[in-house]
Amino acid sequence: MPHEPPTHTVERSLRATTGAKIIAGVDEVGRGAWAGPVTVCAAVTGLRRPPTGLTDSKLLTVKRRTELAEELRTWVTSYALGHASHEEIDGMGMTAALRLAAVRALEALPVRPDAVILDGKHDYLGTPWRVRTVIKGDQSCVAVAAASVLAKVQRDKMMAELGSDHAHFGFADNAGYPSPVHKAALQEWGPTPYHRLSWAYLDALPQWRHLKKARTWADASVPEVAGQLGFDF
Repeated sequence: MPHEPPTHTVERSLRATTGAKIIAGVDEVGRGAWAGPVTVCAAVTGLRRPPTGLTDSKLLTVKRRTELAEELRTWVTSYALGHASHEEIDGMGMTAALRLAAVRALEALPVRPDAVILDGKHDYLGTPWRVRTVIKGDQSCVAVAAASVLAKVQRDKMMAELGSDHAHFGFADNAGYPSPVHKAALQEWGPTPYHRLSWAYLDALPQWRHLKKARTWADASVPEVAGQLGFDF
């Protein structure tokens, strides 16, 4: 089913209402995974016509997503990636880890953006960044869609590399998200060194429950993270 292509509507609105000239689209990947980092991409695209087929990375095949990422790397004005590790997620909670990864990406851009278009309804960046949140921004906004594709392809590559010594977990296919292969491996082998150990999936694994790290941070967004709360045997 074809999807409406993303536009520069939000970016044009920000330019008109705030005077912002450099606007970054920001999107994350890995929020609902059980293993690996959360990755955020910040992309600046200007108002040029986007590559054909650009949309939310989740709506693209692996082949098309990979091809688009290759094209986007030279098409965007600039982009940067930021990561927060599984240890940082365990230590500070997902909202703080998302902000850390996003700040790392934004601060790695060659020029600091005047405004940010953030995918979703929650502003996890906050001050001093000037943020416009857009629900399904990865489908409707060119810069956010570009960030979505670049972040997804890079994190998938990272997870495949991390999983090279843990073939039973299928990280090259599931990128650390819960899947039948991933769940079966957890039951038999327990968490890898890359698993998030403060998460509730360990509650359903009696033989590995002793590895769980106590949650000491307050993070109201955690119940909203898809796949985080239940093992669903």
